[in-house]
Amino acid sequence: MNSILEKSILQNRTWRYATKKFDSTKKVSEEDFKLLMESVRLSASSYGLQPYKVLVISNKEIRENLKPVSWGQSQITDASHLIVLANQIDFGSELVDDYISNVAETRNIPLDGLQQYGDFMKSKLIDLPAEHKAIWTSKQAYIALGNLMQAAAELKIDTCPMEGFDAEKYDEILGLREKGLSAAVVLPIGYRSEEDETQHYAKVRKSKEDFFTYI
Repeated sequence: MNSILEKSILQNRTWRYATKKFDSTKKVSEEDFKLLMESVRLSASSYGLQPYKVLVISNKEIRENLKPVSWGQSQITDASHLIVLANQIDFGSELVDDYISNVAETRNIPLDGLQQYGDFMKSKLIDLPAEHKAIWTSKQAYIALGNLMQAAAELKIDTCPMEGFDAEKYDEILGLREKGLSAAVVLPIGYRSEEDETQHYAKVRKSKEDFFTYI
């Protein structure tokens, strides 16, 4: 492996931390933000179905309303951008049908040639209990979250993945249930404040011996 690339990969992941206090005066540039949004759009998902939506919350009043139901955490209002990844809480055949149509159009393939693949996906997904569907779609949202966080780290943009919020209140404030969605995870994006002491803490992870198992 290229030693420079290896160093960059590890340095960026060591540099990244869950930012507790953002500098509200610093904003992510439009160019960098578009790059982040494209990186999450290109994220992997099971079967490529992307059963979630990425919400960009810019409205200051809404962000103020979300703060109390996010345990009062300042990242909600101080970060440059606030992202909510909302998973589909249920779905039917349309999830697969829409994807298959997209594949046919993108790759210039006749729909008939994709029917067998579409039927296979439906056989694995459509008859799942509703609660299992919601769990599966939320897992896909977390894959997107990881990709978005790592892209941000490459750009030296700070993030803070957050599960400390009232999902039902988020759904109510953002009108998600009416759209068949539920807030899975929240990601403030921006730049760390010099006052955030946690940026100076040593990164704590399990040792290689405890973490890896080679079979």
